[in-house]
Amino acid sequence: MSNGADILSEVHTLYKCGHFRAGQVVNTKATVNSQLIRGDHIVWVDGTEQDCANIGFLVQTLDSIVIRCNAMSGDGEFAKYRINRRTKAMIACYPGNNSQYVRHIDNPNNDGRCVTSIYYLNKDYNRQRDGGVLRLFPQISSCVADIEPKFNRVIFFWSDRRNP
Repeated sequence: MSNGADILSEVHTLYKCGHFRAGQVVNTKATVNSQLIRGDHIVWVDGTEQDCANIGFLVQTLDSIVIRCNAMSGDGEFAKYRINRRTKAMIACYPGNNSQYVRHIDNPNNDGRCVTSIYYLNKDYNRQRDGGVLRLFPQISSCVADIEPKFNRVIFFWSDRRNP
């Protein structure tokens, strides 16, 4: 797998070149300030863009993990899906100043997305200083999962209402 530092360098280049835009909120009332809901800056890539070779390799690696899980015998929940494509990968940066993304569901409308994967690039992350954990509220459990965005960590979870 590509080195996390190389991937981070490519993300910094995309950011410096002005490719990122404010994250958008879908289905909100016009009176709601979307930055109170979502304070990230995002860019969508497929990994074939100029100067994105390491990001492309990461995307291919994450794809291969999902495809392998989907093809395994006795694949549990994956047996309900035949995953054969994905959207472009979203790269999100939270610029500080209490930027956040409030509790939400990645795919509330069952539009075909079923798995979300996140790869973290937060070097020297410190929870007390930086805050910003991903909090999952799995429906199958009363436990809340707090995932710290530690550098070079990858997570996968269902994109639908099972994981608000």
